[in-house]
Amino acid sequence: MPKSWTDDAPAPAPLQEHSHLKDPLSYKVKRKLLGNPLNRHSLGHQRLAKRFALGILSSDCISSSAYGSEQILIALLPAFGLASFAIMMPMTAVIIAILIIITLSYRNVIEVYTKTGGAYIVTKDNFGPKMSIVAAVALMLDYIVTVAIQSAAGVAAIISTFPSLRVGKVEMTLGIIALITYGNLRGVKEAGKSFAMPTYFFIGAMAVVFTAGLYKAFTGNLEVLATDQPGTFPLGHPQGLLTFSAIFILLKAFANGGSSMTGLEAISDGVALFKVPEDRNARRTLVIMSSILGTLVLGVSYFAQRIHAMPYEAGAPTVISQIAKVALGNGTAGQIFFIFVQAATMLILFAGANTTYNAFPLLCNFVATDGYLPHQLTKRGHRLAFSNGIIFLASSAALLVLFTGASVDHLVAFYALGVFTGFTLAGFGMAKHAYTYRLGNWRLKMFINGLSGGVSIVVVMVFAVVKFTEGAWIVITIAPIAIVSLIRLNKQYRLEQEALNFKGPESRATSISRHDVTILVDSVDVATVGAVRYARSLNPHAISAVHFVIDDQRAEEIRKAWGATPALDDVMLELIDCPDRRLANAAMDYAIRATAPQDVEVTLLLPRRSYTPVLGKLLHDQTAEEIARPISQLPRVVATIVPFDVAKIIAGKEAIVHDDHEAVLMQKPTPPTKIAPATVVSYKNNEPISHYAKNITPIGKITWRNRAHVEGQVASIRTAPSGSAPFLEVEVWDETGGVTLQFLGRREIAGLDVGSHLRAEGMVGELNGSLTILNPSYEITV
Repeated sequence: MPKSWTDDAPAPAPLQEHSHLKDPLSYKVKRKLLGNPLNRHSLGHQRLAKRFALGILSSDCISSSAYGSEQILIALLPAFGLASFAIMMPMTAVIIAILIIITLSYRNVIEVYTKTGGAYIVTKDNFGPKMSIVAAVALMLDYIVTVAIQSAAGVAAIISTFPSLRVGKVEMTLGIIALITYGNLRGVKEAGKSFAMPTYFFIGAMAVVFTAGLYKAFTGNLEVLATDQPGTFPLGHPQGLLTFSAIFILLKAFANGGSSMTGLEAISDGVALFKVPEDRNARRTLVIMSSILGTLVLGVSYFAQRIHAMPYEAGAPTVISQIAKVALGNGTAGQIFFIFVQAATMLILFAGANTTYNAFPLLCNFVATDGYLPHQLTKRGHRLAFSNGIIFLASSAALLVLFTGASVDHLVAFYALGVFTGFTLAGFGMAKHAYTYRLGNWRLKMFINGLSGGVSIVVVMVFAVVKFTEGAWIVITIAPIAIVSLIRLNKQYRLEQEALNFKGPESRATSISRHDVTILVDSVDVATVGAVRYARSLNPHAISAVHFVIDDQRAEEIRKAWGATPALDDVMLELIDCPDRRLANAAMDYAIRATAPQDVEVTLLLPRRSYTPVLGKLLHDQTAEEIARPISQLPRVVATIVPFDVAKIIAGKEAIVHDDHEAVLMQKPTPPTKIAPATVVSYKNNEPISHYAKNITPIGKITWRNRAHVEGQVASIRTAPSGSAPFLEVEVWDETGGVTLQFLGRREIAGLDVGSHLRAEGMVGELNGSLTILNPSYEITV
């Protein structure tokens, strides 16, 4: 090859973008539905002010106030009748007291875990990875139920406004789940500030409702609804509160009301999203969120008691919609604002479901990274979202909606058990952390967190008992099975990793003195010749070919064709009898004999002819894979499949696709460009000649033997082997092309990673026909 300094050498050129394979139909459909793939370097980290963080992270928690009080009434009314309204406020007070305790505990979580501090992380740090799986399974089940119940409750808000839509409740709920799933697969971000709007929309709407309701209550104009409306839950008869059945019902109502506290851990999960100081801003936001939630729950319970709002067996109209209708009145303005309130309720419920679409895949990513879930859940998809986790969440939630008929009342039976298990482990975990490290006011922190864990575990036990027959048994049954399955999966991952780990002296094979290559032949054709050509490129000690005879006539045809092919005249063909026609066994026997000497390594090349996907499987066998699989288990034996695309030859062209994704035919390369004669550069106004190129030059326009100042994104980093002289090669690209930066005498640059933005300046040289800047001055810009 002509060198750069000879007269007939081609001019060195910047690196150019390569062609790509033609997109398959499945990928074209994906691009059509989801849009163009996002560059992974666009995955930014957005810091949020408290006002945006409150709106974004609290939608799940605050939206639960829309149905928490209603669920208390559903449990009380059939047992206590109208006396239920008198019991409701004390019950709400107990729930708010528990809310305060758990809030104080999670303030401590945020103080210690300033990046992310969900129950999974806290449990793993304080009780070990196996115990953290309990928290992971509990939270995963809770997130699945959250999507189902938030979507169903949002649809109930729509039906409360438009009762004629009741017949399509399940279909509408599934449609909402599909719509939210589609939006998240397209890359809808939790940190998008537009998601803060539904929370403030709902808070503002409820503030107007409460204000109007209080005004009517003080003026004596607050309407009391009839309790005998058709479709409402039946009214029971008042009874004593100390009987066993009464206590059971009270505990059931308490468990129902506990659903108001779901989503409380969202702030601790998203601490890293806050502006600095993250922990202080997150703690303040948590207190504000809990205060708003407590106010809303208290307000809804108060007005439900005052107007005797009755829950309906069909789920609509909801209690919160009845409160809004009574408070706002039947006038034109009241009816318009009623629709406004229902729209706000619907939006915050759907936004709460969307919040889960970010928390669930992220939790799965943490658990899968630790080896307790399939590693596919750690992969980002087409639009940088954790697509596998999103699809898993949506599928599970959809099944739950179908199973319960999109009934909020039935879904509550599955709810809160998981999240209170998380509260329990987080509380006890933080209590242990306080006792272990004993920093600051550790006794008070240990008491608060221990109390939070103790109260939460009582709620879990109450919920498990009183909701057992209504569906909690499913969660109680599934959770242990899931925990055992995840631990078993982790054991398998650990065994596989142990098998792949380096084992001291065996990490580098230094005793192999002979490397032989054998081609397994089943016909003499272009694929076989290609495999032989590849075998020669390996520079082995010896090359041979083997055909396992299962048909004498075919073996004779192969022997004659081999001898008549000039390209194969230097390779010996060996015919080996295979009487039982088990090719994999015959290949194993051959490999074992060939590697009997301990200093011999053998590579078996298996030509594989690729055909069309459907007809290829029908018309041809998959022998190469069947042989390679068992051979790979032998020491000092490597099975290499050499693919050959028959379908491409049949098509008669070699199609590639350039950046515009248009198929083009391969063309002959253009003749090399000769180096132009040197030209004299004149400088106007007698400007001094500088050895520094000040202005940024597009990489595609830099020229050989001239200084250049370039800027672009690092596409690759090549480091010298540890046993050679140190050097570092960095490829930098912009929109016009790429150039290699070569740094001699170093193996790394602090802060430089693939994807970083780099600005460099130096003299443009040449290496292997490509432009290279040797030891440039540089600046990492991003």
